[in-house]
Amino acid sequence: MNRVALKAILFDFGGTLDSDGIPWKERFYPLYLQEGVDWDFPSFERFFFTSDDSLTEEGLDRVDYETMLFEQVSRVLRAGARYEPRLARRISSRFHLDSLRFLNRNRPVLQRLSLQYRLGIVSNFYGNLDFLCREVGYDEILSAVVDSVRVGVEKPHAGIFRAALERLECSPGEALVVGDSLPRDMGGARLLGMPHVWLNTRHPELQPCCENDPMIRSLPEVEGILSR
Repeated sequence: MNRVALKAILFDFGGTLDSDGIPWKERFYPLYLQEGVDWDFPSFERFFFTSDDSLTEEGLDRVDYETMLFEQVSRVLRAGARYEPRLARRISSRFHLDSLRFLNRNRPVLQRLSLQYRLGIVSNFYGNLDFLCREVGYDEILSAVVDSVRVGVEKPHAGIFRAALERLECSPGEALVVGDSLPRDMGGARLLGMPHVWLNTRHPELQPCCENDPMIRSLPEVEGILSR
């Protein structure tokens, strides 16, 4: 990675900015179990993706974070024939509060990085990511928010990263990608020859996708990588 040439940093959202490398389905599943919804993980995963796909197809707009999470959980519970409004609210509220904890912790990190780099988010989301970033106070820090529903293409497709690069006015070699997904974030970055840092807390036994790539366990560690 040529740190001297870097002009921008692109972050994933879910699993990267709102937690330390744990994707949504793996964060949600223990909450369902703790609330007495005793599905096995393959069943939960099937219900989760049914909910996720329906929200993506619907294309949310100005829907706030907590409302979006409540709707996501409600659709999971309906898919598994376990819907109860209070149950959905308990699960989604716990997830929301945990997400805000990480988003608030990471905001000062992004603020410091924004003094030197243009920052952006590239995420497979539901169409309301820009609205959500304003809600949590990230909008003034970011120069680009690219939501897959809005651009019509998902990671790891190169098109979603090109959309971000265009908004940030930089070339692939000038933008660092930071994300928790090896196939979507790291794989997408490799397609365009973008430098990348893997946020990996779940699989410490695995190596980065490219030799000598940096790997971090928590998002604030990216500051140390960039200061070397």
